[in-house]
Amino acid sequence: QVQLVESGGGLVQAGGSLRLSCAASVSGFSINDMGWYRQAPGKQRELVASITRSGSTNYADSVKGRFTISRDNAKNTVYLQMNSLEPEDTAVYYCQAEKRFSGNIYWGQGTQVIVSS
Repeated sequence: QVQLVESGGGLVQAGGSLRLSCAASVSGFSINDMGWYRQAPGKQRELVASITRSGSTNYADSVKGRFTISRDNAKNTVYLQMNSLEPEDTAVYYCQAEKRFSGNIYWGQGTQVIVSS
């Protein structure tokens, strides 16, 4: 079992920045891919960014050049640095992790990000 706890959401003006953190209850070295997803009201949950255990990253086209995902396996934590935020980025952001060996997927409880225009 893996518990994921997100933090760092909040209200920010357009053009501002936020940094999300997601702390896992197990060693980062026992987790394969980690990712950030978001779900806006009335929309499906979508992938924002993901990172492998070795540090390879993948981004949604809508956030490329603005968001940066990183992870610290020693601290069991994945981060999402969000710059140049736009009102369209408003959503609940969820952390996801894939447990190594079992392949089980775990989700955090979500953190709200609101970008005002």
